[in-house]
Amino acid sequence: MKSDSSLFNVNRRTLLFDLALLPALSGLPFSAMAQTRTTQDGSLGSWNEGPAKQAILDFVRSTTDQTSPKFVPPEQRIATFDQDGTLWVEHPIYSQVVYCLDRVPALAEEDPKLRDIEPFKTVLSGNREAITKLSLHDLEKILFATLTGMSVDDFDAEVKRWLASAKDGRWKRRYTDLIYQPMLEVMQYLRSNGFKTYIVTGGGQDFVRVYSESVYGVPPEQVVGTVGGTRFGYRKDGTPFLTKEPKLLLNDDNAGKPEGIHMMIGRRPCAAFGNSDGDREMLEYTEAGGGARLMMLVLHDDAQREYEYGPARGLPETKVGTFSQSLYEEAKKKNWTVISMKNDWKRIFSFEENG
Repeated sequence: MKSDSSLFNVNRRTLLFDLALLPALSGLPFSAMAQTRTTQDGSLGSWNEGPAKQAILDFVRSTTDQTSPKFVPPEQRIATFDQDGTLWVEHPIYSQVVYCLDRVPALAEEDPKLRDIEPFKTVLSGNREAITKLSLHDLEKILFATLTGMSVDDFDAEVKRWLASAKDGRWKRRYTDLIYQPMLEVMQYLRSNGFKTYIVTGGGQDFVRVYSESVYGVPPEQVVGTVGGTRFGYRKDGTPFLTKEPKLLLNDDNAGKPEGIHMMIGRRPCAAFGNSDGDREMLEYTEAGGGARLMMLVLHDDAQREYEYGPARGLPETKVGTFSQSLYEEAKKKNWTVISMKNDWKRIFSFEENG
């Protein structure tokens, strides 16, 4: 089967990352966490007092009070959340890309010929300097090989196995541990007040749906992501199944986010949360609806507890999760709320002992 490289649009958020920073991948057990991470009463206990926390409280109060001129009927209470950099860690490289690279050895076991074919040969060598020099076309080949050509069920099983064993190089924890506790509390708080929470991500929709319910409390049908095609067929025993195909249906980043929201949700959000230039159009689309609106952006400005990057406000440049100065200026002009990780969050992860 010939690869359709447009499936992956590898430059989502400029996927030219520093692979030299790739973490080692090995095992830790995976388990459901959304119930234990979110507070039982829906409070925002991991937030410091300040304008960001108050904006959330004021928004929920005004939209759920039937006497308020900003009251929003329950069926219209829609909140959308970007994932990478908004709900969990995206540095130094997107977790799904780590998954794809980590799958290469398994592919070589199934097809030994790949050991002598580029770019698989380079990835298998473990030479990080050489891996950083892989071209965009090489990366497309890797994504094509690891994300298509198998049944949907087989893909789900592979992702679950990977999540059960892979861990981040800095914290030595599974990727599903690196969820931002304050954002989980916001999701729970919104849901406890009649909002439906959706994940709207540039990442692969099938990938995120594997763990969205157990980790975020968001069911798979409320995940909107980049979508590839599927083909219906029958196994030899007559059992029907779906195969993942190298065909792009939706690139859910930048302008693709409001397009995906319209196609998959059918209602304009009242609240939208992001962290990068890739979320700009989603927040603009949300704001354009009129009435009560909440637009929030997470600024990564805490190098000690997480990472520090922008380049907004003079923070270091990044090719992963870029928060540009122009986005920051737009947010200030339009009164969107910029969340400072350093100042607004008492703690970032649920495993932190002290806030």
